[in-house]
Amino acid sequence: MTALEEREDLLAELSGQNRATIGAVLGTGTIGKATERPDGTMEATIRIPEDAMAWEPSILILPHGGTVELTIINDDKNTHACLLPSNGDRQFIGLLNHSKGRATLELDGPGCYWYGSPAGNDEGRGLTAAIVVKGEVPPEAKLDRPAQPRP
Repeated sequence: MTALEEREDLLAELSGQNRATIGAVLGTGTIGKATERPDGTMEATIRIPEDAMAWEPSILILPHGGTVELTIINDDKNTHACLLPSNGDRQFIGLLNHSKGRATLELDGPGCYWYGSPAGNDEGRGLTAAIVVKGEVPPEAKLDRPAQPRP
């Protein structure tokens, strides 16, 4: 058995609600990309699979900063929530079991934005994820310093 197969077997043994896992740690979940519309707005669907205590995808990649419209689906038998980052203020979506919500976020700068479910102990059990925004910071946000050597 290879190390990768052994890792997958161990994760399968621990994965699932009310088992030993803290959920799908960010390195073990799926990675998805938002699709871009002709007007530059991006869209994506994020879901909580039944008995998984994980977001799918657990890492969402945006090609650039801007507006992203998310559809959030709770396929689980339990109630969860979603506290999302956005410029100016966070957005909270309550997710009853087998429900769906929508959020429009403004993420104008590149970076890694974390979100999760603050309901109960969801975050403690692994219901956390990230949105990664690619791109460069605008010139007005760059530090006023000499150019640094690059490898």
